[in-house]
Amino acid sequence: MSKKIFLSQVKSEELTAAAARAASASPPLTPNHSSISDDELVSLSVKELNRLLKGLSRDEVSKLKQRRRTLKNRGYAANCREKRISQKEELETEKDKLRAEVDRLQRENNVVKMELNALRNKCEALEHFAHRNDIRVLTHPHVVSPIHGSIVVKAEPMLPSSTVS
Repeated sequence: MSKKIFLSQVKSEELTAAAARAASASPPLTPNHSSISDDELVSLSVKELNRLLKGLSRDEVSKLKQRRRTLKNRGYAANCREKRISQKEELETEKDKLRAEVDRLQRENNVVKMELNALRNKCEALEHFAHRNDIRVLTHPHVVSPIHGSIVVKAEPMLPSSTVS
């Protein structure tokens, strides 16, 4: 059972219990008027309510209006709780998605770091090889291969230092 269905059932049961308590606590207003149900009381417009209240004593009118206000406040509070729970669920879902995205990016970052380290090691190995074999390596960082989009490296054998002027 989902949380929303469960909460709506709980809300419905709470409203039913509250209506039963209110109905038992407030007897019919006058011999001529039957008791108004809680649902009717909440759904009436102010004009309709005032029309129904004509002929009742001030005490009865204030009790009925207070009951209406209490019922409306309960409804507002229930709506607020439901909205807060719904927003919390949405935020938790978003948080889970963001955590998954952070984990994915962290894994991707680790892969890129490993690739970078492998390339650095390969570069160092090539530099050591070139140095051991007296190969001069020229790099031109501004020369980019149009095909591969990479830096062009030109290697030339080193001349003995006595012949270089």
